[in-house]
Amino acid sequence: MSSQIYRSAARTARALLSASRSSSVPQGRALAAAAATSFRGKTAFISSFYEGTGSASRGWVSSALALPAAVYMLQDQEVHAAEMERTFIAIKPDGVQRGLIAEIISRFERKGFKLVAVKLVVPSKEFAQKHYHDLKERPFFDGLCNFLSSGPVLAMVWEGEGVIKYGRKLIGATDPQKSEPGTIRGDLAVVVGRNIIHGSDGPETAKDEIGLWFSPTELVSYTGNAEKWVYGNN
Repeated sequence: MSSQIYRSAARTARALLSASRSSSVPQGRALAAAAATSFRGKTAFISSFYEGTGSASRGWVSSALALPAAVYMLQDQEVHAAEMERTFIAIKPDGVQRGLIAEIISRFERKGFKLVAVKLVVPSKEFAQKHYHDLKERPFFDGLCNFLSSGPVLAMVWEGEGVIKYGRKLIGATDPQKSEPGTIRGDLAVVVGRNIIHGSDGPETAKDEIGLWFSPTELVSYTGNAEKWVYGNN
């Protein structure tokens, strides 16, 4: 329930804060309206807290204090968890050869993320070098590229709110020995050199990797039937 409240508040606050910057409506009133719209069970409390303020600036302070910190911090525009985004996920040759494709896909699907692109490819070593370009100075770079190009790789793009950050949590630490039980690597892998899966580590990396592995026409945009049950507001 708290995640639904936060998501609703995030969307409403972002819209109203943006509108307040280009209008004569004080930011305090805009943010109070966002709170009243989003936190339905708290409307009376927040409204009464805002009433009786003598100035726009005082209304701003009172409204901000009435809001949970998560909504107040939306002003810096650096909250990514409630953003609809896409990430690149690849099941490496060891994961494909071990027959773990269905197991790994099911974990992302059960979470509520949406598959928007998928293909099975055997990348060349040159392609693998492009994928791991940020590691080219590391002593293990050559071996890493040899391994990625040693067999079929299942390349995927997944979509969802917070999918980049949480996708990494589903995957687990790079070293399976340090991955928590319940994560993909924690449950299914043993050593770093065979950790079965790759996931983008941030928004810019995700954009670059998706662009490297997929053309725009290979990415599918659609509304899944389950989305209202994953993101719906009550």
